[in-house]
Amino acid sequence: MTDQTVPTTAAGEAATARGEHTRQLILETAMRLFRERGYARTTMRAIATEAGVAVGNAYYYFQSKEHLIQEFYTRTQTEHRAAAQPVLDRESDFAARLGGVLHAGIDVLTPSHEFAASFFKTAAEPTSPLSPFSAESSGPREAAIGLYADVLTGSTAKVDAELRPQLPELLWLAYMGVVLFWVYDRSPGQTRTRQLIDGAVPLVDRLVKLSRLRVLRPVTQQVVSLISTLRH
Repeated sequence: MTDQTVPTTAAGEAATARGEHTRQLILETAMRLFRERGYARTTMRAIATEAGVAVGNAYYYFQSKEHLIQEFYTRTQTEHRAAAQPVLDRESDFAARLGGVLHAGIDVLTPSHEFAASFFKTAAEPTSPLSPFSAESSGPREAAIGLYADVLTGSTAKVDAELRPQLPELLWLAYMGVVLFWVYDRSPGQTRTRQLIDGAVPLVDRLVKLSRLRVLRPVTQQVVSLISTLRH
């Protein structure tokens, strides 16, 4: 029995490895074609042909182009966290942590800048499953909010108790604003986006510190109420 089990297990592991290789090949090919041709002009058939696999095989791993993009979101978020980890390990100052994470996000996105401009027209549709606010995008979105929760919890920032649970989502929304600016930033190397981050982080840092002041409590409550309304 043992002699039969070992080869079967090895064969299964080899098949799994081949399957993962094919899956990654299809994904990498799709991302390259999206960058070269744009999202709308790239078909699943073109992706399969370029990857050297059958169309049915491509659909076996990814049911549609939308599923490829969701995988792209997930991978990008994983890479964002990895790129941000050194600054999170090194810094305890809230502004330094936030700035480092925002810059890391743009670092990860930079190779996809040309693709992002054409793709954004699709993702910006409120009903699109590719919207970062859609139910389909909930996994990467929650992972991103979790990253900004780590920015806060690992810092020495003193935050209003009512605002603190909502702040990671607010920081993620701010990052979405930065990404939108980056999508249309045609400055060399998107230097204007970097300038936006460097200018906005001290402002956010100051607002977070001021949130504990009694005079600003009504404003804090309004922000918390707004987030609750938007979420539902």
